[in-house]
Amino acid sequence: MSDLRQQIRDWALEEGFAAIGFSKAESLDKEAAFLKEWVSEGRPGKMSYLERNEDLRTNPVLLHPGTKTVISLVFNYYQENPTMTKGPKISTYALGRDYHKVLKKKLKSISRKIIENIAPEANIRYFTDSAPILEKEWARRAGLGWVGKNALLIHPKRGSYFFLAEILIDLDLAPEPEKVIRDHCGTCTRCIDACPTDAIDPEGYTIQANKCISYLTIELKDDEIDSAFKGKMEGWAFGCDICQQVCPWNKFATPTVEEGFVRVPQIGELTPEDWKNMTQETFETIFLQSPLKRTGLKGMKRNVEFIDPDMESDG
Repeated sequence: MSDLRQQIRDWALEEGFAAIGFSKAESLDKEAAFLKEWVSEGRPGKMSYLERNEDLRTNPVLLHPGTKTVISLVFNYYQENPTMTKGPKISTYALGRDYHKVLKKKLKSISRKIIENIAPEANIRYFTDSAPILEKEWARRAGLGWVGKNALLIHPKRGSYFFLAEILIDLDLAPEPEKVIRDHCGTCTRCIDACPTDAIDPEGYTIQANKCISYLTIELKDDEIDSAFKGKMEGWAFGCDICQQVCPWNKFATPTVEEGFVRVPQIGELTPEDWKNMTQETFETIFLQSPLKRTGLKGMKRNVEFIDPDMESDG
């Protein structure tokens, strides 16, 4: 099986993934209990989808019957000096093309090679942030990092600016024993101290999602953002990178080589006034294949107006 794992690893690296790991598919009972408590405490905010499919979310065998191995992959999206300078800030991961489309094409290629070269009858399902699965836990089990106090996967040599992806397969490819990277956060509290909305629990590792700037600017679909967060957004209009920017492990982050994630040129030039006057046609042209389409022009105008008191939205 080690030869098969190495072959799949080689294909993943050829597609640009930074690392890949294998875990035995099984029910995540401990994580299921934590998720149930987290949801019951109202921490997900209005992300009601987290309350659904609890059994599928914590058991990949139920999510994709026959699964024996969870293949976890990470893809670097880091860019140097990505923060906007003229206007509202946009999270680094959203500066280029929608990662769902970019990575799914790569996952499809790897899966096709597995079927064509290793196991013609293999039953495979792949996804990236598009199915009910605890991605970070599987990546941790696969030895791709530890889940830090900011609740993100961190690797001691690569940092945390990574997309996560999974391939579920009915082949037994998991190595024994599993090589898990221990927690290296130590006594550091930089992410906790830096979060302007206190979304990270004082002890770390748990997020109050409905306080997170990424939630407020992307997941929250209300016409207005709670006034309690006024003056606390630090200029972020789509997502937030603060807890990653202050993390000392990201000094090891290197710029992505994926052309699809390179910043759309116009993004860095958009001022609050530009957003105020932007038409739907212009938005569609600039952000044709962008993650920003998830929030849409109306949502972006809401966000920019909220962080810029001098802007009055035209709706």
